[in-house]
Amino acid sequence: MKITCSKENLVKGVNIVSKAVPVRTTMPILECILVDASTTEIKLMANDMEIGIETIVEGTIEERGIIAIDAKFFGELVRKLPDSDVTITTDEKYNAKIQCESVIVETPCKPGDDFSYIPNVERFNPVVISQFSLKEVIRQTIFSIAENDNNKLMTGELFEIKGNKLKVVSLDGHRISIRNIELKDEYEDKKVIVPGKTLNEIAKIIPGAVDEDVNIYLSKNHIVFEFEHTTVVSRLIEGEYFKIDQMLSSDFETKVKVNKRALFSSIDRSTIMVKERDKKPIIMNITDNNLELKIDSAMTGNMEENIGINKEGKDIKIGFNPKFFMDALRVIDEEEVTLYMVNPKAPCFVKDEDESFIYLILPVNFSQG
Repeated sequence: MKITCSKENLVKGVNIVSKAVPVRTTMPILECILVDASTTEIKLMANDMEIGIETIVEGTIEERGIIAIDAKFFGELVRKLPDSDVTITTDEKYNAKIQCESVIVETPCKPGDDFSYIPNVERFNPVVISQFSLKEVIRQTIFSIAENDNNKLMTGELFEIKGNKLKVVSLDGHRISIRNIELKDEYEDKKVIVPGKTLNEIAKIIPGAVDEDVNIYLSKNHIVFEFEHTTVVSRLIEGEYFKIDQMLSSDFETKVKVNKRALFSSIDRSTIMVKERDKKPIIMNITDNNLELKIDSAMTGNMEENIGINKEGKDIKIGFNPKFFMDALRVIDEEEVTLYMVNPKAPCFVKDEDESFIYLILPVNFSQG
């Protein structure tokens, strides 16, 4: 094999596929990046058996071939090469010579035939969504997936398609995040659970252009994302997702409209009073035209602040984990947010009138003293 491409293109390609290189594995071949120049294109590929990423690197092929190079070594090397063209040549014993200007590096590689290729998923009738919309949907929901595997379903996000509507849902047992967006076309009803890890990596590598699309293909066991010159294939999480509709009551006793920045800043200030071992809730005492935020810690002291609001309904005093509230507010772009509450033991809903976003946050018990 003999290929040449610019350092810039090579680094970009390596950075993309490296997201699918496993941190720990019992299969050494998976610690490699596959360099595939066996056809008319230079492809880089990595696969950890849960997620596989392939991207095309622009360059020239003088001799066709295919090898697997240690990913960590290859990534560090190409980033530190001069800003010039890189030529990779291999011999029949799978030794590679990597040359860039006066730099020549020789390293042993593995046969490409031993590599675990990403699954071949049939691709027809893609669901089309803009790069920007997909990136935003992930950003606005991914923070509320569960961090541990105690319940596998909670480590993923529900992607539900009905007609021209896409609903994305995540939850961790303490909160629910929902985004509803309108698609350009109508599709058959589909419902899948996509691993949070996959969506995190998608969000890192997708450019996010408003006028560029992502094609999404769904099969029984896999989901495929295609954008620009990159393909991401991921296993789906098996199982029936939680019936969240019955949790989304439209009843409320208290409705509050408040400036988002003012509320976020106040809760953010309050968190300096909370130490790791002292998980104190922030108390919201809502009365006519005023929201009093108060946090009281035996370890650090107390803080309180008042924010002007527009309120409909009853007064209420309710406690929340400050981080959960901040996570939701951080991804809302509106200047003003609306909170809906029933009683101190029922969830609070943060949503807009069209319900393009809904954030459900469970309250925290606190002393009413």
